[in-house]
Amino acid sequence: MSTHATPFLSLQHITVRYLDKTLFTGLDWHIKKGENWAITGPSGSGKSALLSTIAGKFNIINGSIHHHFSDTYRQENTVTDPYFTYRDLLALVGHHHTFRNRSNTTTDFYYQQRFNSMDSSDAPTVREYLYGDAGGDPANTPILEPLHIPVLLDKELIKLSNGETRRVMIAKSLLKQPVLLMLDNPFSGLDVQTRKHFGNMINQIIDNGTTVLLVTSPSEVPENITHVLTLEDGQITGRYTREEYLKIPQQVTSRSWQVDEEKIRAIVSNTPSPYDTIIRMEHIKVQYGEHLILDDVNWLVKPNEKWALLGHNGAGKSTLLSLINGDNPQAYAQELYLFDRKRGSGESIWDIKQKIGFVSPELHQYFQAGNNCLQVVVSGFFDIIGSNRQGTAAQQAHAAAWMDILDIGAYAAQPFKSVPESVQRLTLLARALVKEPPLLIFDEPCQGLDQQQKEHFKHVIDTLCNVMDLTMIFVTHYQEEIPSAVTKVLKLERGRAIH
Repeated sequence: MSTHATPFLSLQHITVRYLDKTLFTGLDWHIKKGENWAITGPSGSGKSALLSTIAGKFNIINGSIHHHFSDTYRQENTVTDPYFTYRDLLALVGHHHTFRNRSNTTTDFYYQQRFNSMDSSDAPTVREYLYGDAGGDPANTPILEPLHIPVLLDKELIKLSNGETRRVMIAKSLLKQPVLLMLDNPFSGLDVQTRKHFGNMINQIIDNGTTVLLVTSPSEVPENITHVLTLEDGQITGRYTREEYLKIPQQVTSRSWQVDEEKIRAIVSNTPSPYDTIIRMEHIKVQYGEHLILDDVNWLVKPNEKWALLGHNGAGKSTLLSLINGDNPQAYAQELYLFDRKRGSGESIWDIKQKIGFVSPELHQYFQAGNNCLQVVVSGFFDIIGSNRQGTAAQQAHAAAWMDILDIGAYAAQPFKSVPESVQRLTLLARALVKEPPLLIFDEPCQGLDQQQKEHFKHVIDTLCNVMDLTMIFVTHYQEEIPSAVTKVLKLERGRAIH
């Protein structure tokens, strides 16, 4: 029998439930040895859930999954561990990290820890995370070569950039020497150069003999991927070779997005900004040990200005935002003025946070599992992440009104962690808007959204800018995501500002 006819993985008429929701009904999919698949489809179509199902995380209530690769492994290797299962041969790298800290094994790193040297020392280094107390050397692990891990070994996990975090998570999975590696949106949040590097890296992993399944966007299918599966609403809509798939014209259904401007006007006070200057930075310099992160940055943001903040992974964008957002203690030693007041002149972190609405992919990490979407929005009044405070009746009504405007009112009572990524993102937008802050910061707000949802998000932002006096900073690695309202650009390159 030829290699390419050998079955590798079979999903036979499976019906899958998670909590009280049916994810798939009667789904069939067969993968042969030598095939590497990309999974694409709209946000909420079931792509990530399909990987989790294969990894054994969800209940299959009908049909079956046959992990043929596990049978083959047992035939070719002596297995003495009585608890050995197919799970020992696969690795799933999800979209969010599950790093634990040293002191009490929690995964709930709080956002400020990343920039606070004392707190971040509780986070393990990359070396400890990958190799534990035994230690280890990537030089002796050729499988890690494409990931360029040695330069990261002594960095604390919490200090890693988005792209570095993704590399370390994949390295951890590869050390398991999996037969099957599953990657959930490995390109999202990465700059153009890093995306290209990741594509090459995935090609090398496949060349080294590991079978890869990855969830990705239609425009980011690495060369060594042989097949593409398309999903919509939990149903398979197509199976293609890579060549067939690339010939299909990618269409974004054009929609006339409606955001009710009158509803917005009815709930916003829209009083003119009481501030002359929102942000003023003069010769800002931030350094950790020998690492210079920001180098002589000058920036002036006036009320009602809309800025794009651009730059490669590791350029210093997150550090710059942490100075503004009150999360970085190095702000006190700088010529930094926020809302007409020099940082460190008596105001508290909470005084600053009260004036800022913040949306970022990292925020997803920090909400408690039990919070429903309305609670998450209400927490915007208190600037507390993961708060269970109910808020007053008026605050709840105001939060519900914003959810209605953003067309997510139907999700109010649903757990935040279980709604589609697009709904989570709009929930965080509503959370940022409830207090009508003088400054809105959007840090890669479109991560995890499909093309239609990105267009919707942009339309929502442009409509809000049209109706309200908003000062905005918008961070992205994709030019097409920038709202039309943005008229100014600050670009960071290796910690230096290029206006």
